[in-house]
Amino acid sequence: MTMLAAAADALLAVARERGLTVAVAESLTGGMLSSALVGPPGASDVVLGAVVAYATDVKSTVLGVDAALLAERGPVDADVAGQMALGVARLLSARCGVATTGVAGPGPQDGKPAGRVHVAASRDDVVRTRQLDLPGDRAEIRERAALAALELLHEIVTG
Repeated sequence: MTMLAAAADALLAVARERGLTVAVAESLTGGMLSSALVGPPGASDVVLGAVVAYATDVKSTVLGVDAALLAERGPVDADVAGQMALGVARLLSARCGVATTGVAGPGPQDGKPAGRVHVAASRDDVVRTRQLDLPGDRAEIRERAALAALELLHEIVTG
């Protein structure tokens, strides 16, 4: 079992035990996080759905991220990640939201280096964010970002 699969399995068990539901908003991970979450049997007890908001305007129009914030700071930002997590939870009526945004590489984007990632998790409108500077190639950065998002969600679910 991969670290990502193990983290998803552990998160689902805790969320199920606590009666929590989860919605996912992804940018740089492009579906990897939601795929990991729906892998274990019984995931549908917890995971309500996901939005892959790869384009910046989708973050605003679908997830409700403040357009002025996006215009001022760009999509690779802690507050953007936080609003993505809150927005997807509201959109899908979940108790918890989790989000990823960042630069997978190979080069920088909008002045942010490859590997700069923001993950966020929310529970009942309380949100936590974490900035990461991840090493590796594009695939490794995406996988590490998904794992970091699951770890942060686990923290907020159990905290």
